Amino acid sequence: MRSMKKELTMVMVMSMLLAFGMEPIATAAKQEAPMSSGTTYVLLYLDKPDAFLNGQQVTLDAPATILKDKTFVPAKFLGDAFGMKVEWNEKTRMIEMITPTNNILLDSDNKSVWINGYWQKFDDVAAIVNGRLMIKLTWLADYMGAKYTYNNELRRVDVIYTKPPQGIYNPKSGNSKPVAKFTFAKPTYKLGEPVKFVDLSYDPDAEGTIKYEWTGRQEAYFVPGTYPITLTVQDIHGNKSESYTRNLVISNDTYLSAIEYPIFMKPVGSFITTDWSTIWGNFWELPQLPKTATEDRSRKLLVSDSPEEFTEKGILYQDDVEGKGRLYADHINGTTEKVTLAILAKNTTNQPVTIKTTNKGEVWPSVYANLIGSEATVDFLLGDPLEETLTVPPNQTFIYKQFPDFYPGQGVNLFYDVETSGKIQFSFVATGEVSQSSLTLPLLPFTGHVRGSFPVSQVNWQIDASSFTTPSRLIIGDGKTDPFQPGYDPMRKMEVKNDGNYGVIYKIHADKPRKMAVMIMAKGGVFKGPFKINGDIRLVPESGVITAFDGMQILAKTTGKEDALDIEFSPPAGSAFPIELIFYPLDDRAQ
Repeated sequence: MRSMKKELTMVMVMSMLLAFGMEPIATAAKQEAPMSSGTTYVLLYLDKPDAFLNGQQVTLDAPATILKDKTFVPAKFLGDAFGMKVEWNEKTRMIEMITPTNNILLDSDNKSVWINGYWQKFDDVAAIVNGRLMIKLTWLADYMGAKYTYNNELRRVDVIYTKPPQGIYNPKSGNSKPVAKFTFAKPTYKLGEPVKFVDLSYDPDAEGTIKYEWTGRQEAYFVPGTYPITLTVQDIHGNKSESYTRNLVISNDTYLSAIEYPIFMKPVGSFITTDWSTIWGNFWELPQLPKTATEDRSRKLLVSDSPEEFTEKGILYQDDVEGKGRLYADHINGTTEKVTLAILAKNTTNQPVTIKTTNKGEVWPSVYANLIGSEATVDFLLGDPLEETLTVPPNQTFIYKQFPDFYPGQGVNLFYDVETSGKIQFSFVATGEVSQSSLTLPLLPFTGHVRGSFPVSQVNWQIDASSFTTPSRLIIGDGKTDPFQPGYDPMRKMEVKNDGNYGVIYKIHADKPRKMAVMIMAKGGVFKGPFKINGDIRLVPESGVITAFDGMQILAKTTGKEDALDIEFSPPAGSAFPIELIFYPLDDRAQ
């Protein structure tokens, strides 16, 4: 007997769940409450499933019936018809009814009803018939505010309900709530198609709305279906509108994929956050964009980067420049005291030699290696006009550059493009006090980083970006497709390589580029640095650092009407390589 009761209880619960469960998405959304209200007219026939709602015939799961000489009518059907909540709450195991003036909880397990907190006996007001909640007809007048008549001859119940309209004006404050409202530019959108939201909200007091709260709103959707989107607005007094919901239909046709969408739609400078599987499956091994590489050997590059972190005072690097040169240094103070970094210029000839500085990249000392590398490169790529001259008498040593003291753990990075009228020996020195006698300091030993002089300080890549049709890439700094430049270290008297090509300027040029997006992926590790795109500096990223696991940043977009695309870059100190420039073809869908 107990087992049978338990099974009946489970059947009843499952029936109520079906009766009061979640409705399909397409019908769950509620439109705004109308300003005016009308009359709902319902005809119910005792023990017959046929009924009429505002003149339209409907079929009921649970028809009106007589129980213990009292007429009971279907609660869920009438609640929906009158716009009132009648739902099963699984957590509380109660049926919730909300009418304009009453909050009602019906507990069938404990045969209790709570009306605005007051208890009544369940069997006096409600019944469960075939798993459906039925309420006593007299409740219509008492709690739903409906009127009814009973036609004994036809065995029909006529129910009339006029929903009382609610105003938005508060006479105490003399102010109205704002009204939330919006629509879409069109009723149906494709997968990955940008959705245009048309705001129709207004404030009856003409004070304007200041805060918008959306639920369910996205730029685009990538799963077909019907999406309820809700808006609530707030005015300057803090008055909040009623929620307004519209359903947006997303068809199964594709406009843009989830991978394509940010590339096509996001502006230059945007960071596209992604995941490893997306990177690996779509961007890791793209075909390489054809390029023709040439080398500029007109300027000798001196790189002082070892010891990168010096632990004693001395000469970090030393070599001669006659004509055009580039001085590049990246060092960290590994001592326990503050030191000064200086570049000494020694004229070893019997004639005066003039040093002209035409470009510079400087940064204040910092403990953040990525930061100093990026900021010094920014300064250099800016290419601000610079005409500094220094004439060194015969057999004299002058201080070419002296930098602010930098403290233990701090680093500096610097570039200088120089032109000399004769041979000058440049020495990079770390010391406490700079003087001509600093040249007597010991030559500090090599510790594994880049050090040497290199004949190539600029590489030029001519690329064909006019007609490619699949995403393609350029690799920078892999030592293979982009070889590391060979050079010579006179302090060790041996041939060396510029691993990473630090201090080298890359100039990438494309004639008549097609419509496309250019993105950077930091494939080798942590990266922070600038690019110069058709004269504009682009920081990657705007703040912090990136890796391939973080995603990609959009460097540039072309319209297909430009005469040329020029990209200028120099590997920033503190960043890892290789990196990849990804060229992604776009079409008319792109913004």
